[in-house]
Amino acid sequence: MDANAALFQFLLRMGDNTLVLGHRVSEWCGHAPVLEEDIALANTALDLIGQTQMWLGLAGEIEGKGRTADDLAMLRDAWDFRNLLLAEQPNGDFGQTMMRQFLFDAWHRIMLERLADSGDGRVAGIAAKALKEARYHVERSADTVIGLGDGTEESHARMQAALDLLWPYVGEMFAPDNVDAAMTQTGIAPDPADLRPDYDAHVLKVLGEATLQVPEGTFAHGGGKAGFRHSEHLGHLLTQMQWLQRAYPGATW
Repeated sequence: MDANAALFQFLLRMGDNTLVLGHRVSEWCGHAPVLEEDIALANTALDLIGQTQMWLGLAGEIEGKGRTADDLAMLRDAWDFRNLLLAEQPNGDFGQTMMRQFLFDAWHRIMLERLADSGDGRVAGIAAKALKEARYHVERSADTVIGLGDGTEESHARMQAALDLLWPYVGEMFAPDNVDAAMTQTGIAPDPADLRPDYDAHVLKVLGEATLQVPEGTFAHGGGKAGFRHSEHLGHLLTQMQWLQRAYPGATW
């Protein structure tokens, strides 16, 4: 894999994570338990979609085939997506959504902090712009996880169930492959495995305050960021997200 091809794949990963998770979070719009949460979730979704525009826009430039951020978002099939499996998991109840958000936000903040010092100025610039939002996202999702985990008997049980369900998707964030190796060698991105100590320190502290127990075992789902395996949920998500552009190609408003 040459350097441009690896960079293209890496940029797809960053953009697909924020695109898929942003769409998932947007599904709460008009359905959140209280008005403030409805607005907060909608704003989080907008932040993530805005970051997607930057990552996929640069990916299109690197690819050099004339595809725009919109083309990459709306005209690829599930097997072409490179997002983490965690991002495509269903919302479930509000607790499950916030647990998924926290587990992602904690990784996202650390990754963007490292990318802000990237050897590629374009990558560093996008990361620096996204970092302010990511820091706010993780602060908010961590507070919510603590509040619900250390809340009532029912909210604690739901948060523990959410953690049990989603924890096996965390390992994929830190499993390096040939794309990551190329990014590390060129000084564009860190080795994902190097992020794990900081991630564990932050996440375990928050989960401890939330009185939640990390599941035993080291099994980790994988295949999402490499694109060779996605869950059944991604296809359904893309069907909803892409239907307008697929039904009316080139439509704009």
